[in-house]
Amino acid sequence: MDHPTTTPDRDLDRLREQRVELRLRHAQRLTSLMEERADLRGVHALADYFDDAVRWSA
Repeated sequence: MDHPTTTPDRDLDRLREQRVELRLRHAQRLTSLMEERADLRGVHALADYFDDAVRWSA
């Protein structure tokens, strides 16, 4: 019997890792954007919220 190179557990682990990396990348880019463009503060409440959350968690 052939052994598959991926299993549901491996696929799930890979998806979890990708999700964590994506969250980190988005947080970093949002923070960079908000630092570069102070004029954006107050334009979108959700962006402000996450920018503040990232700063407080540092």
